[in-house]
Amino acid sequence: MKTRHIFFSGALLALTSVGCTDLDVDIKSQYTELPDSEIAIEATMNNAFYAFRAAIGRRYDEGVSCNSDEYTAVSFDSDYLNGRDMANFSLHMIDPTNSANQLNVYNDLQTGITNCNRVIFDLGGEDVPEVAPVRAARAFYTFMMMEHWGDTPILDHLLADDERIDRSPRADVARWIESELLAVRDNCYENVDASTYGKPTRWMVDALLAKLYINWNVYTQDVTSSSWDPNATNEKLNDCIAACDRIIASGYFDLSDDYKTKFMYNNGYQIKDFIYVMPFDASTAQGMTYARFRTWRRGQSENGFYSIPLTNSLGGNMTLTPEFVELFNLPGDRRNDVIAGNVGENIDMETFDVYQYNNATGEPTDVRNTYGGVDVTFTKSITLKSDPTADPPIVPDGDLNVGNDMTGWTQGYRSIKFFPNATDYNTYSRNQSNDVPVFRYADVLLMKCEAIVRGGTATNGDTPMSLFNQIRAYVNAPQIVGDPSLQDILDERGREFLDEHWRRNDLIRFGDFERDWGFKNDFNPNANDPRYRLWPLSLDVLNANTNWTQNPGY
Repeated sequence: MKTRHIFFSGALLALTSVGCTDLDVDIKSQYTELPDSEIAIEATMNNAFYAFRAAIGRRYDEGVSCNSDEYTAVSFDSDYLNGRDMANFSLHMIDPTNSANQLNVYNDLQTGITNCNRVIFDLGGEDVPEVAPVRAARAFYTFMMMEHWGDTPILDHLLADDERIDRSPRADVARWIESELLAVRDNCYENVDASTYGKPTRWMVDALLAKLYINWNVYTQDVTSSSWDPNATNEKLNDCIAACDRIIASGYFDLSDDYKTKFMYNNGYQIKDFIYVMPFDASTAQGMTYARFRTWRRGQSENGFYSIPLTNSLGGNMTLTPEFVELFNLPGDRRNDVIAGNVGENIDMETFDVYQYNNATGEPTDVRNTYGGVDVTFTKSITLKSDPTADPPIVPDGDLNVGNDMTGWTQGYRSIKFFPNATDYNTYSRNQSNDVPVFRYADVLLMKCEAIVRGGTATNGDTPMSLFNQIRAYVNAPQIVGDPSLQDILDERGREFLDEHWRRNDLIRFGDFERDWGFKNDFNPNANDPRYRLWPLSLDVLNANTNWTQNPGY
């Protein structure tokens, strides 16, 4: 069980009359007015700060990861097909009905905004300095809605009963987010320690500003048009660099943490690379479930990935695309070690033993990945099940069926980046305690590098090569000579941020989202439609907002 830390501003402490004795508060609890005890205040603040936790812990992760070139979501003779909900994300043919679980993340974000507004106005309104971190959280949720759905409501007040909500143009939303972040930055938490872990600090605000600025042309131009130019001049590049420079100059962050270790189940506020995270604790039903879908379907039997068998069921349907695995080919690169694949094929490793870790000590063990006493071998390629001799012939289809047997279960390499504590997984219904970073210092360095390569002004003696090589150095990968190209940067971002939910964002910004990978071009004749750079609204969202129209193309 992870240790939780509480931080209350002076304004909140002034409202406190009862001591705090129980910290395991359900983050979904609701209040109509600000309560007057520490524990209740914490729950209310958690409603604001952690409304995205459940979504990023599973459903958002499924949708955004499978919609990029990282994953193909396969099925096993209809096992884990689930109406093609995840498969359709892989094929860029998202169905507003069948993928409601993933698309209804929209509701989680909108609820988070409502929770933020409740705290903001119960504490006296937007002009009260103490609500700045809550306004930053509200801007973050708005950013995430704009990022995936385009036109988005600007909800900067408590809604009246039956109040009509309209979607604002995406460009207007981007400018509102910018103004909001600039207004609150200096009143957000400055210190970086256990008390502010997982909460919006001014460095989180800077990271979000940098992310907004590097994608400025995506958000303020019509990215769904085939004429949109990913290489057009971006007027906000120097603003992006300035935001990055503030984080770099703060001195709070660095790359001293081992790559694989910082994503383990015991990560936390001690990780110097983490700027903003969603914290998880399996023991309090606030866990995440990445291992469940990233390992292999029958991996709970003698599963050497995790040193002891995982007794709860495993989905195992999120398989890395062969194209994405090709990125993990740099000799000595520590990031290769989060890819579980076939010995000697593309991955620089000698045995599966490099992937075995003792859950108690974090040290490698000699447990091999076996099933029925036989060593398991994964194939980098993914071959869909077919039988042309059958009557009628069985051919691959959009179910992305690989078969419900050992051959099917071991199709595709797997990610073990967010390595679980097997005991937690077995005890707490497949949940993990790995905290999930949203913004990292490594991302800040690569955003500054990219902004300079795209035409921004270099500062503080940094060059694209020096920034890029800081990343290469800390993962023991080969250094480059000369400035990286945009393709080099995109590839490096793929290696660095696997499973961290920025790949889809990167592919769109670099004009690479329609590139051929996986099976999307085999089964979807419209896979290259630029309108798919936005997600559809679920039918639940449209039914709740009858004045809205579906995003074009769906």
